[in-house]
Amino acid sequence: MPPSARKAALRAQALSRRAEESAENAAALAAHLAKAGVDLALRLRPTIVSAYFPLPNEPSTLPLLEALARHGVQTALPVTGARDSALVFRQWRPGEPTVKGKMAISEPLASAPEVAPDLLFVPLAAFDRTGHRIGYGAGFYDRTLAGLRAAKRICAVGVAYASQALPMVPHETHDQRLDYVLTERELIRCEETQL
Repeated sequence: MPPSARKAALRAQALSRRAEESAENAAALAAHLAKAGVDLALRLRPTIVSAYFPLPNEPSTLPLLEALARHGVQTALPVTGARDSALVFRQWRPGEPTVKGKMAISEPLASAPEVAPDLLFVPLAAFDRTGHRIGYGAGFYDRTLAGLRAAKRICAVGVAYASQALPMVPHETHDQRLDYVLTERELIRCEETQL
């Protein structure tokens, strides 16, 4: 079975597990993300931090964005463009207006300044401890991370429930690895040599 077909099957299973997470686990992950995410940002000192505006069943990054804003960190959200393009990031702080983008995801207004984040909190369907991830299948984050990494040093942090972990994620040459994965239980530093 080709990697894309294996990924599709694993994506469906992981998203099903994610949908079964309790409200208590959702709150625990959002709170842990706010604390551990700010700690990581204060340690790495990025110029711009991006996160995603959560869809139903996705771990919420809104408490993280609020905590970063309280610490004076500049924040941004992604804007989805054409199917085969990379994401664009626009400056956004909690409380500022949003519009529904092409994927029905809340995005900053088109008038918000475009920025290039150094630290990105990334959504995913499944992950392994070596930093390989399965996204939602459109490749937006792989293209985006590749482009940012070609221009400067960045840090990509996957956000997931522990239940979304797999022993190994099938991957292809274009797939971009995560530097960390943050779950409700731990901040995982991804190492390519781990098994």
